[in-house]
Amino acid sequence: MRKISVLTVLVIAIVMLASCATKPVSQPSLIERLDEAASYISSRTGGKDVEVGLILGSGLGGLGDEVEDAVIIRYEDIPYFPVSTVESHAGQLVIGTLEGKSVICMQGRVHYYEGYEMAQLVFPLQVMRRLGVRTVIITNSAGCVNADWEEGSLMMITDHIKLTTDNPLRGPNTDELGERFFDMSTVYDKDLQDVAREAASSLGIDLKEGIYMFFAGPNFETPAEIRAARLLGADAVGMSTVPEVIAAAHCGIKVLGISCMTNMAAGILDKPIDHLEVIEVTNWVREEFRALVRTILRNI
Repeated sequence: MRKISVLTVLVIAIVMLASCATKPVSQPSLIERLDEAASYISSRTGGKDVEVGLILGSGLGGLGDEVEDAVIIRYEDIPYFPVSTVESHAGQLVIGTLEGKSVICMQGRVHYYEGYEMAQLVFPLQVMRRLGVRTVIITNSAGCVNADWEEGSLMMITDHIKLTTDNPLRGPNTDELGERFFDMSTVYDKDLQDVAREAASSLGIDLKEGIYMFFAGPNFETPAEIRAARLLGADAVGMSTVPEVIAAAHCGIKVLGISCMTNMAAGILDKPIDHLEVIEVTNWVREEFRALVRTILRNI
């Protein structure tokens, strides 16, 4: 029998390994990843339908603790789900009932400044759509640009400004979610805004209305940037919300946006901005915020 040298065996092994290494590894499509995440969530909730999504921003996550018959799922347990790294964000889904509506509540979100790609920021919202969500209430803590308002004011978002070039839908379009080119003029739903106005009026809340401008963060904006934002028509600035709203418009989810003015933006007051101030302000307006969102939910 012909003998094969050790060197020949090594050469064959190296060639085979190199061949395997050059073969592309098949990656799950976005729809496959979304459906795997949605299936996992459904397996934990018994497959219950979900009507409304709630995305709770910095310091506003306490509303999720009021969800009844709640199933709580940590983000890290959900396939492909991005995990929040901000201390004030609990980083979990709460699924249950609030004001008679079946809800899926995000206690905390992920941000661009945490190092995630834009597409990862909107993955949770796209999962909500696969679970049946058609309406989402998106909240955030924001810097107040409108000098006529005060810290602690609540603002209903009527439109937004995004000058950053990155976009959560950059790349091949996923036709199962929505069309390649889509309208953004009605994503902040007029009917939901009417519900919010009526809710605020019934509670005696002075609900402001204005335009939110997205900045990438994590640094707060400079006074010059705030002056520019004011010239462009912004009433509030922040580091979230807009990517999610874009994805919502793409996949046909109606949006109600609410910002809590947790600090006056840079240059308006002669004092530095501190993230601890953001949390402090949300703490003393949380009852008003809670009452407003619950009343809106009840009346949707």
